[in-house]
Amino acid sequence: MSRFQFRHAIVTASVSIIRKERHRMNTCSSSVIDKRAFGKAVGEELIRRHGKRKNYMPKQIERAVERSGFPVDVSCWAMSLYSSRKNFDEHHATTGEVCDYAAMKSDMTAAMTDGASSSWFDIDMSWLEWPDIDLSSIFDAIDFSP
Repeated sequence: MSRFQFRHAIVTASVSIIRKERHRMNTCSSSVIDKRAFGKAVGEELIRRHGKRKNYMPKQIERAVERSGFPVDVSCWAMSLYSSRKNFDEHHATTGEVCDYAAMKSDMTAAMTDGASSSWFDIDMSWLEWPDIDLSSIFDAIDFSP
């Protein structure tokens, strides 16, 4: 075995161990962030960089989380709000993390709407499809007028 092959084997084994540990720890299961402030900051960054979209790609969301000053390991919470379920699930299959899209999206939506979402929440609804509620305090810097 060459030196390169040996190093590659070590790195591959290390990545596998890290993924298994992250899976075991279920990093998405708890949150130490203010979900409202987090969702607002990431949403503003996504709109600033990519315009208003129904859904964003996981990598765009991760970058927006980092640019907003949050640790990337909480990006799943933003993904539950700003990504499609398909992209959320594909991302988690790749990383080996186990996260509950429905529960996380419900928590984030409730945080972003001060609980007003309990009467209309739909798991398949994009943030742009939310009912006509006053979001001015959430996205102060964004013009929602047609």
